[in-house]
Amino acid sequence: MTIGHTIPIARRLRHDRLMLAACLAATTLAIAVLSALLISIFVQGFSSLDWHFLSSFASRKAANAGILAPLMGSLWVCTICGMVAIPVGIATAIYLEEYARRSRLRSLIQLNISNLSGVPSIVYGILALAAFGRCFGAISSDDPWTLGSPDSVFFVQFPFGRSVLAGGLTLALVILPIMIIAAQEALRAVPVSLRQAALALGSTKWQVVWKVTLPSALPTMMTGAILSMSRAIGEAAPLLVIGGVLLLFSVPDNLMSDFTVLPLQIYNWAGRPQDDFHRIAAAAIIVQLVLLLGFNSVAIVIRQKLQRPLQS
Repeated sequence: MTIGHTIPIARRLRHDRLMLAACLAATTLAIAVLSALLISIFVQGFSSLDWHFLSSFASRKAANAGILAPLMGSLWVCTICGMVAIPVGIATAIYLEEYARRSRLRSLIQLNISNLSGVPSIVYGILALAAFGRCFGAISSDDPWTLGSPDSVFFVQFPFGRSVLAGGLTLALVILPIMIIAAQEALRAVPVSLRQAALALGSTKWQVVWKVTLPSALPTMMTGAILSMSRAIGEAAPLLVIGGVLLLFSVPDNLMSDFTVLPLQIYNWAGRPQDDFHRIAAAAIIVQLVLLLGFNSVAIVIRQKLQRPLQS
């Protein structure tokens, strides 16, 4: 090897080390900033965490305030959101990747899905207000259509108004493009040889999808579901647009109940000038993080359960 060839190699190695050092420095800085934020939140809010805080409703006095209504509202809204967005997102990805023919229409749909994943969430709130809250004006809120008994959990009324069902569907709209894209990437990662082998054995298209492709892609899809639900849990803007209540003294008892969520309650308390409200806002952020970790843990457990049959 000549000196002329040695110099470019040494230069590339030096550039590699510089790039590695820059990436490590950026990562260290990000972790340091995040750690400082988390530590300050825990220091400020941990003293306010007790059973009274978790089991009481909001109050105009910080000492008496609790998060029972927003905590239960977040559970309701996120459950509805996951039950709608995850199956619809997976089904849409299966159609686009396994059944839809390559055409301009499919390309147009794919382009719109990619664009929608970057739309600000408040835009989805405006759309949901027109679609779910008011049904585009097709049905009067003074004379709504009803389905089921008001005493039932599954009581539904059209238009939805500012109900917990409208909130869950709004968040489902927010995360649906992300879920579709993640599911598509998971399906593309499944080796083509698995599909060809199943078809060679005489399986139908649906049998290949249901028995081979989907089980292989589900663990990766659950990773996308974790990221999607993580975004949904922290959203406040679209729920504020559709009429999420900032001060509520009840928990949802059916799909048409009024609701509030933890991000809205945190926004309310953090905007007040009193330090006492800032402390309970920090405590609510801690609960929000625990709720986020709880939803993510459930998704991780499901993903691990789905991976075991494939690895055996």
